[in-house]
Amino acid sequence: QVQLVESGGGSVQAGGSLRLSCAASGRTFSSYARGWFRQVPGKEREFVAVISWSGGSTYYADSVKGRFTISRDNAKNTFYLQMNTLKPEDTAVYYCAAARPGGNWRKVEREEYDYWGQGTQVTVSS
Repeated sequence: QVQLVESGGGSVQAGGSLRLSCAASGRTFSSYARGWFRQVPGKEREFVAVISWSGGSTYYADSVKGRFTISRDNAKNTFYLQMNTLKPEDTAVYYCAAARPGGNWRKVEREEYDYWGQGTQVTVSS
């Protein structure tokens, strides 16, 4: 079993930055693909970014490309989402997720992930 705990959410003005962290505990985690999703009330949880097990490959939603960066530190069992140039439309609850090894690393569907964090609120004011 894998447990994920997010931290780093908060409130920021438009144009500002935040860094989210997701710490993993439990069984061996380094070989899992890891992703970030976000959700606003009344809408589906949407894909934000994913990083491969090695950290050598990343993929982003068009809405965050060039502003957000996903990274991982396997030694610390932690991965991150650096969010720059934040916009009010980035306001959401952000979730980290992990997918067991297998298949294409570029997992963008919620159903492809096996473990989820509890979520952390990000609020961007104009």
